[in-house]
Amino acid sequence: MKWTTHRVENQVPPLQDYNLFQTDKALLEGSQREGAQAWLADLTAYGAWLGQADTIAQGATANVNQPVAHIFDRWGNRVDAVHFDPAWHTFMRQGFQQGMHCSAWAEPRQGAQVARAINYLMHGQVEAGSLCPLTMTSAAIPLLQKESFFDMLEPFLYSRAYDPTDAPLDQKASMMVGMGMTEKQGGSDLRTNTTRAAPVGAGGRGGEYLLTGHKWFFSSPTSDAHLVLAGHEQQLSCFYVPRWLPDGRRNSVHLQRLKNKMGNTSNASGEVEFKDAYGLLVSEPGRGVATLVEMAANTRLDCVLGSAALLRQAVVQAIHHARHRNAFGKFLIDQPLMGSVLTDLALESEAATMLALRLARAFEPGDDPLEQAYRRILTPASKFWVCKRTIEAMGECMEVWGGNGYIEDGPMPRLYREAPVNSIWEGSGNVMCLDVLRGIQRDPELSEALSSSLLRDSADEPVLAKQAQDLMALLTRSGPDLQAAARYVAQQLVLIVQANLMRRHSPTHVADTFIRTRFGSESGRVFGVVSDQTVTRAIFQRAWH
Repeated sequence: MKWTTHRVENQVPPLQDYNLFQTDKALLEGSQREGAQAWLADLTAYGAWLGQADTIAQGATANVNQPVAHIFDRWGNRVDAVHFDPAWHTFMRQGFQQGMHCSAWAEPRQGAQVARAINYLMHGQVEAGSLCPLTMTSAAIPLLQKESFFDMLEPFLYSRAYDPTDAPLDQKASMMVGMGMTEKQGGSDLRTNTTRAAPVGAGGRGGEYLLTGHKWFFSSPTSDAHLVLAGHEQQLSCFYVPRWLPDGRRNSVHLQRLKNKMGNTSNASGEVEFKDAYGLLVSEPGRGVATLVEMAANTRLDCVLGSAALLRQAVVQAIHHARHRNAFGKFLIDQPLMGSVLTDLALESEAATMLALRLARAFEPGDDPLEQAYRRILTPASKFWVCKRTIEAMGECMEVWGGNGYIEDGPMPRLYREAPVNSIWEGSGNVMCLDVLRGIQRDPELSEALSSSLLRDSADEPVLAKQAQDLMALLTRSGPDLQAAARYVAQQLVLIVQANLMRRHSPTHVADTFIRTRFGSESGRVFGVVSDQTVTRAIFQRAWH
């Protein structure tokens, strides 16, 4: 006799078989507004593939079956290899096909940066770790384009045929580029680096060097080359360090171990030692930090996109759960207080998406001072704010699920663990905020363009006008007083820009609620301090329909 105690009911079906592009109004509207109309068919197709049940399952598999270091082969030869689950290669292959590693540079027409950003924002909702090598490669290209040896690399960098083969470049269909900056004794303080480079012959830009030292974080360690910071002649320079030597032997870049990371587990990050590793000097001698910071500007945009992606997925998961889960006689989404929480989270996600796409447009070719100011000043501020807010929002989205959200069988723990990496990677919060101040102080033309824009855009909205004026007054401070306020500066800068973007492009009730809850009497220290029940349903229905 079959024994059962109850029927399984009031459980939420998995979120799958939906189109990530077509179901995201902020993304769909932003694609057309910011110039990516020519890519709509491709974006729609990619959104459909990412939303398939099998694709989502592979995203989970790539993170459960983490990469494994294989430093020696069975005979004892160094191979310094990393083995990945096949699911990882599936996402890498798709990322290459979409051109996320090169399209903005290989085909630099209007809208290319925005189209890439949308692909990135969708991809990161399903499998975030595979974005790291795509980001690094894309960010390296504009630096390498300036070098005499770029012609040799161009066909491999611009190829969309993903090739994970560990072999010399002339035997491959494509390549990836990673980065090696930080060392164990310094972290963000790059000027404490101890890795040294000795010239082979005359040296100089494009010249050959041998590197000796270590890197504490070596991003994407099996990439075909890395851009590495090293010192020589009392200065720090940037070096192109290939995985294989010109004569077909392995370069002396020795993998010590892979990092045991809290999140971002599908992606390998390593520690390495250089033992007379071969490299070519990139840019002018002594401009190593400046060169790699230039590269970091592009990766910081991707940090904003990556966090906006995680935030979007968590909010959609929360709304989906609330629509199907019954508690206290109603579906969760019909409970007034839950409606306030979901409304606030939906506002945060739409504001992050809008800002990310607007920043992507600022990275299109051009020398307009405001666009340059967005790249130089607003990007680090956005990385600080969007990444921080995503971490906080992730906990709220998990809590919507209740105890089920805390269980590893579902998607919320992986999203939660993934969230902090974008805030830490490529400069933590304090580094970003101080960089905002440096940009304002060192580029007065860009600072003036940004200030004028803030004041002009806010002039007809009393709350925003006062916020913008107060921010301008704060920026007249100097020295330690201004540094101590750097986080507040970054926060206000981003919130004012987000509010004005929403005033121009979102429905009025969405923009008004955002302003009221970020600047007005309803602004709170936690998500969900929204008292106007007349707008809540309309806002979270816009977020997920």
